[in-house]
Amino acid sequence: MTDPASVSAVRRREVIDALRRGTVPQSGLDLFAVGLDRFEAALDDDLTTVTRGGAAFHAVRGDYGSGKTFFARWLAERAKRAGLATAEVQISETETPLHRLETVYRRLTERLATATHQPSALRAVVDSWFYTLEEEVLDGSEIDEDDEEALTAAVDALMERRLADVARTTPAFAAALRGYRQAVTAGDGATAEALIAWLGGQKSVAASARRAAGVRGDLDHFAALGFLQGLLTVLRDCGHPGLLLVLDETETLQRVRGDVREKGLNALRQLLDEIDAGRFPGLFLVITGTPAFYDGQQGVQRLPPLAQRLATDFTTDARFDSPRAVQLRLPGFDLPGLGELGRQVRDLYRGAARHPERLIARADDSYVDELATAVTGGLGGNVGIAPRVFLRKLVADVLDRVDEFEDFDPRRHYQLTVSSGELTDTERNAAVARADDIELELP
Repeated sequence: MTDPASVSAVRRREVIDALRRGTVPQSGLDLFAVGLDRFEAALDDDLTTVTRGGAAFHAVRGDYGSGKTFFARWLAERAKRAGLATAEVQISETETPLHRLETVYRRLTERLATATHQPSALRAVVDSWFYTLEEEVLDGSEIDEDDEEALTAAVDALMERRLADVARTTPAFAAALRGYRQAVTAGDGATAEALIAWLGGQKSVAASARRAAGVRGDLDHFAALGFLQGLLTVLRDCGHPGLLLVLDETETLQRVRGDVREKGLNALRQLLDEIDAGRFPGLFLVITGTPAFYDGQQGVQRLPPLAQRLATDFTTDARFDSPRAVQLRLPGFDLPGLGELGRQVRDLYRGAARHPERLIARADDSYVDELATAVTGGLGGNVGIAPRVFLRKLVADVLDRVDEFEDFDPRRHYQLTVSSGELTDTERNAAVARADDIELELP
């Protein structure tokens, strides 16, 4: 666990602001990760395998509120520290259906990030790749860097060698990269932008740009895997040894038409088979879903070959779950864990507070535990779905007020109120509520 005192002001503020809004922070999750230490060693081994040219896969399972998105972003931070690029894709029935791999690839490139570049990092990665090729040519030959014609020819030749395997199955990827380099060299910014968009799977790219690169049409389902292979090659050559791809909320497949569901499940099976076959060196694929998705007849069990690949024994006590299993079970929070989470967030907040002594005196450990119990009670006693609401209340309603107002005492001046408008559907269904607000008195 990171020492809160050593956290930068910017990083601290990003985390606290996100919790105040009731959202999962995009970064800084290691600052208050509770209960994930059991996975660290095994996942770090997976990251090492990926950086050495292997591949890895895990299916994360957990009910709503168990922290699947938190887990994915926490893992993404570890992946970035290992040099990998990352992308988090939300699977949805309308915007990102799993059976359309061209759409999944497009979302991947839109969300592509590295330790130094926020989404979309695709153009930065491609530019870095060409720069790396140029440096390699200059270091390994007698070509003068001022001889642009010779340098361009040598870089093109090296590019063709690097993309030889990809070009055999997806020649359009290599052609678009070649066209992009020519456009940049010629100072044709519009064509360069259009070809980067086309490489990212975007639709409606100008026909003139496609003609300039010698490519036609839009990316389709079958070419998407070839483009992913090409992207992994580019990432590896420019210093990113792999890609962590998270497909979040795959349980949405249960809500689509039967034929669409089967296509989505089959696309996932195909992707896993390609990983096992060694087609994607450097890919770490993680999917998340609810237990019903993995175990129910409207989910993975509908496709026996996929169910066999994901089969994991969860009949033993959760304490003995292997962190190396294909499926990783997130048990969610209990009340002691929720209290620990709140104390870590309070200590993180205290590092930037104007009145840290007052903060720790009035929002002491026992008060944080009392608030956790009260919020959980307001949500039908369901600890698993309480963390989001609890942290939002703790930061926005308690810690902010203690720090701002000298005479504010949460035990005397704050009465917990949870309104239906601030809850998600799942939280609202769990709440022991009247139609109006829930008012709960803290001890």
